[in-house]
Amino acid sequence: MKEQHELSTPSISPCYVNRELSWLQFNKRVLEEAQDPANPLCERLNFASIFQSNLDEFYMVRVGMLMDTLHMGVTDDKTGMTSAQQLVAVLDKTRAYLADRDRICKDLLRELAGQGVEICRFAALQDKTQSFLEKYFTSNVLPLLSPQIIGRKQPFPFLRNKVIYAVAMLKTKNGGERMGIVSCGEGVLRRLVPIPGNGERFVLVEELIVGFLSKIFAHYKVEGAVLIRQVRSADIHVDEASSEMSDMLAEEYRKSMEKMIRRRKRLQPVKLEYQGKLTDGVRDSLCGCLGLSKKHLFASDVPLDLSFMGALRDMLRDKTELFYPRRVPQNSPNVDPLVPMTEQIRRRDLMLSYPYESVRPLLRLLQEAGQDPEVVSIKMTLYRVAHNSKIVEALVDAAENGKEVVALVELRARFDEENNIGWSRVLERAGCRVIYGLDGLKVHSKLLLITRMHQGQVEYITQVGTGNYNEDTVRLYTDFALMTASPEIGADAAQVFNALSMGEVVEDSRHLMVAPACLRNKITALIDEEIQQAKAGGPAYLGFKLNGLTDKLLIDKFIEASQAGVKIDLVIRGICCLIGGVPGLTENIRVTSIVGRYLEHARIYIFGEGERRRVYISSADFMTRNTTRRVEVAAPVYDVELRAHLEQMFHDGLRDTAKGRIQQPDGEYARAEGQLFNSQEHFCDQAYSGAWALSGLGARPVPSPSPVKQAAAPAEKRPASTVRPGTYVTAPTLPKRPVVKVKARRSGLLGRLLGRD
Repeated sequence: MKEQHELSTPSISPCYVNRELSWLQFNKRVLEEAQDPANPLCERLNFASIFQSNLDEFYMVRVGMLMDTLHMGVTDDKTGMTSAQQLVAVLDKTRAYLADRDRICKDLLRELAGQGVEICRFAALQDKTQSFLEKYFTSNVLPLLSPQIIGRKQPFPFLRNKVIYAVAMLKTKNGGERMGIVSCGEGVLRRLVPIPGNGERFVLVEELIVGFLSKIFAHYKVEGAVLIRQVRSADIHVDEASSEMSDMLAEEYRKSMEKMIRRRKRLQPVKLEYQGKLTDGVRDSLCGCLGLSKKHLFASDVPLDLSFMGALRDMLRDKTELFYPRRVPQNSPNVDPLVPMTEQIRRRDLMLSYPYESVRPLLRLLQEAGQDPEVVSIKMTLYRVAHNSKIVEALVDAAENGKEVVALVELRARFDEENNIGWSRVLERAGCRVIYGLDGLKVHSKLLLITRMHQGQVEYITQVGTGNYNEDTVRLYTDFALMTASPEIGADAAQVFNALSMGEVVEDSRHLMVAPACLRNKITALIDEEIQQAKAGGPAYLGFKLNGLTDKLLIDKFIEASQAGVKIDLVIRGICCLIGGVPGLTENIRVTSIVGRYLEHARIYIFGEGERRRVYISSADFMTRNTTRRVEVAAPVYDVELRAHLEQMFHDGLRDTAKGRIQQPDGEYARAEGQLFNSQEHFCDQAYSGAWALSGLGARPVPSPSPVKQAAAPAEKRPASTVRPGTYVTAPTLPKRPVVKVKARRSGLLGRLLGRD
């Protein structure tokens, strides 16, 4: 594929950085964790593996998109870079980072050998050992191989995504040159082949195959060999499958999605890594057959697939010093295991902090709702769920108990489509009503609504989260789950589900922020309030914890706020297209990134100082896809203590010097300085000690009817302090909140929509 390499990269605005380059910076921070000696050896191995899997997915999605738009005249709305210019910059950065990866992985493998686990090169083994491996190869490997000679009658084969192949340069008896190719396993072969002797010594199966190519291509002379691994684009627009979904039955839609997934597996290659000597002839042949330019080829001095490192780590489990200290999610001190969850939530709002606290209370809430005779319906959005989902199991049980269960299953969750298709069938067979979102809009919100009929009145139990309903990832991702009996929030959540059931979006809501129609505009209105406050000479503050920031409208609003004197703290793990600290433009903006033991995934929005402060948790990053092309939900935190808890966790992230990096005015990131403090370990310690216990049965303040047009519920009083965004204060014990009842109002829910399924 010909690319416009002659184009030069334009000068970048001092406030903006390209999205793709910012993501590569993030993955560089992951690689730095693989190098950091403060991390135990086996954890560094894990970070190296994560670096590779991250890079694979980036190429599949983002580089695939760039290659698809090379000749469409598409430019980055922040830096003005064309797709071709971005692609050149991405390939150059990748080459530099892969060189770092090779150096770091070699060091890790040497350290690993010092622990008695060694990955050996086949060519360096003694003859006696090679003879043993030859017998193993003949008996256990050769019968499972399907070699192919490339020729007119045997065209170049289809190479599967992320599978290692051995390419052999062959010479015929007549002196002719041929190319042979053989897959190195595709999951069939054991990757780590044990070597007899002392210690845990292994050779990788691909090395074994290369070592015995003469036995595979017995009628040819092997002149040379190289291992290759390609990554294919996954830039397939699954929204195409949903463009006519309103006219499809459920099974037709699922089959349409399955067809799109099969197409994705055969898309254009976007990257090829190779290990060994690649001759010009073989290189040209591979580029021609795969449709790649030479720029997309990357040499590697380490194994092409690092996933085997997980097996090596398992072999060293008994050496606890090579791993992070064992941590398990703790029972929340605010949840009584002997009292039904509904009763506890009716008394006061509760919040879980994953992975520090256990997900069990949420599972209990669902399980109890399925048995509760007062529960009328359970409605839930499912974006990514576990492969053995207890969440889905609870919904199935509830439906079988006669509850109305409505599950919005997002079939377009990238790389989880097949899993979600399977679960949608399970839910339907159990009698749940399954809907699939809106045309052109993914439903990414994390929302659960339980509707109860108590003494003739409707009550809501609402759970709003920042992360997926996935019992596996809650042990690895930092997230929040707010559970409330607030009738106001419940009414807004009911409005969200009613809109989804009719294929519509929420145009306005009183307490929740709901993308795509009423999230970004409310955020900008709240930022404008801070701008006006700063211009009037008062204290003004904004704080956001996000996974990514790409939305230019919000970026420009941050720049405007900074110039007005608003102090802004951004804790952004990954992509950040805004550069803070630029004199005269963003000098009041500080950007922090935390890459540590757990994946920082929670979203927190903080607006204002003192009594004007408002705090939200959300499923939405400030990326254009979240604010304009997805259904997202942000919920206000009205409980005084819970709000203080969130503010303190946000502040603790800002002062992380162990895993925090501060963005510099040139866009690069530098380690935070100061007394050593690891926020994630600190949160683990707090969870273990029960430090997050609330001070008795409090109540949330009565919220304002509109958090944008009017002031939100007063925040707790706090002493004057130079600390931003505030200090952790203990709220007074408040009286028990009576159960608020509203008049019963049952909607037709999803019946009409399901008629179209």
